[in-house]
Amino acid sequence: MSVESYDSSNSPGAASPKAALTSELNSPERAEERLQEEKRIRLKVDLRLCTIAGLLCSLNLLDSGIISSASVTSMLHDLGLDQGNRYSVSILIFTVASVCFQLPATLAVRILGPRIFFAFITVSFGLITLCTAFIHTWKEMILMRVLLGVSMSGIYPGLALLISSWYRREELQLRFAFLQCGEVIVLATGGIVNFGLNHLHGQGGLKGWQWMFLIQGLVACVIGVATYWWIVDFPERSDQSFRFLSKEEAQTATARIQRDRGDVVPVPITWKEILRHFLDLKIYGFAASFFLLNLVSTSLSYFLPIILQSGMGFSTNKSILLSAPPYYYAVIPVILSSLVGDKYRLRGPVIVFNSLCLIAGFVMLGFADQVTVRYVGTYLATGAYISNWAALNSYQASNVTGQWKRAVTAAAVTACNGLGGVAGSFIVRQQEAPRYLTAIWVSIGSHIFVIGIVATFSIFFYIANSKQTKADFYLGWLPLHILSLLIPRLLIPYAALPAYLNESAVEMSNALSFARKAHSSIWLSIAERNCRGLEPSKFIESLYSGDMHSSQQQAHIH
Repeated sequence: MSVESYDSSNSPGAASPKAALTSELNSPERAEERLQEEKRIRLKVDLRLCTIAGLLCSLNLLDSGIISSASVTSMLHDLGLDQGNRYSVSILIFTVASVCFQLPATLAVRILGPRIFFAFITVSFGLITLCTAFIHTWKEMILMRVLLGVSMSGIYPGLALLISSWYRREELQLRFAFLQCGEVIVLATGGIVNFGLNHLHGQGGLKGWQWMFLIQGLVACVIGVATYWWIVDFPERSDQSFRFLSKEEAQTATARIQRDRGDVVPVPITWKEILRHFLDLKIYGFAASFFLLNLVSTSLSYFLPIILQSGMGFSTNKSILLSAPPYYYAVIPVILSSLVGDKYRLRGPVIVFNSLCLIAGFVMLGFADQVTVRYVGTYLATGAYISNWAALNSYQASNVTGQWKRAVTAAAVTACNGLGGVAGSFIVRQQEAPRYLTAIWVSIGSHIFVIGIVATFSIFFYIANSKQTKADFYLGWLPLHILSLLIPRLLIPYAALPAYLNESAVEMSNALSFARKAHSSIWLSIAERNCRGLEPSKFIESLYSGDMHSSQQQAHIH
């Protein structure tokens, strides 16, 4: 925004700069114009970022879909994975490798930039998947699984960091829901795709499972190449993205996030800065929540067909088919709960409600006698845990500020999410069919703990917000002359303010009225800038740029 200079000597009848400034700040036309501009930019971000992010997230499930489908073909025998626990080790080693590299991979998103990082790891994932079609021994499979785990370690935390950087806190849950919807749709339809590829068995001298790895590896490579031009950079560098935002639009997007959180531009990275964030207990609470959540998601996603077959008596084909509808249904609750969470800026109550639905679903699944009731329980449980993935992601992203701290938190929660997957793979025991009571009780107990963690956090956030509100109230309404006595170094800026407003004197009541219209922290920031000799035009521009950190930007969403 350009600000024209004002010369009162040549315009005796014109309004004073103070009046012009106040009028423009409160102008409905200006506010409406800025709101429409921000909505237009947000739609651009939705179309560019959420689409490719959902696609990249689905690649993370592409691997589990391929190997689980290939495991019922001749792959286990061909590679010697049917001996001992070799197949289980090949599943486990992927998660271990991914967990070990998630923190450095998440930091690399910030250092290298999203375009280079996500394009590189996606092409790497595609090449490794493609090469898996031509391996001959179980040892080669273990090596491929380690490389796959490393290449995919930054997908979840990196995308969570990027999305949380682009949206205001009240907009996050719906965007995470878009990612989760893409994932579950891929998970539900992946088996059908692999069923079709298995029919190519014998074509070109390749077996069915080899075609699965070959075709889907090629698809991942193509997506990786497109990602370099498709995905967008962080807001402060968004004008460098391919055919995305202009410099003016990038400034508007940056100011929009700056007003919400005040952490658009990251501080210089140091290991001391990174390690310091691990002292925040919130990180461990969020990480524990994701660990407990993925206990359930792993047991359901990997073992639902087994539960349907051994626990409910369905045939093999019916079990495969009946395992898909609960995931399609999950799109409904994840979107609805995200809309409610974003509209009312409530995360904790949404998470608690979803957790109660999940507990009810597992009670039906474990203790009901009718097969129909037990099958309906799988719908409730599946929809609830998928909805909570989006809710918990927005919960942690909304209550953590600072670029590097959010990167550390994203890596920590994703690592514990992976560890929850490791633990979840052991709670469904075949010998406990048809009830699977260990899985039932662990799933119920895990979400009782989730409710406890969220309740504790919500109380803590409420108390912190209440204290902050009181502090801002007293600071905002304290008479300026008393404030000047408390903070002597601000006396000069207040004395200098009349000169900037081009008036001989400013009455205390008018100055106090002006301070009330601006947030107290912004007022202090303005005074400090004036003390450094900021020009009046730059001072006015700073009000629009969002380059002022309000204490309310730190307010927690509970």
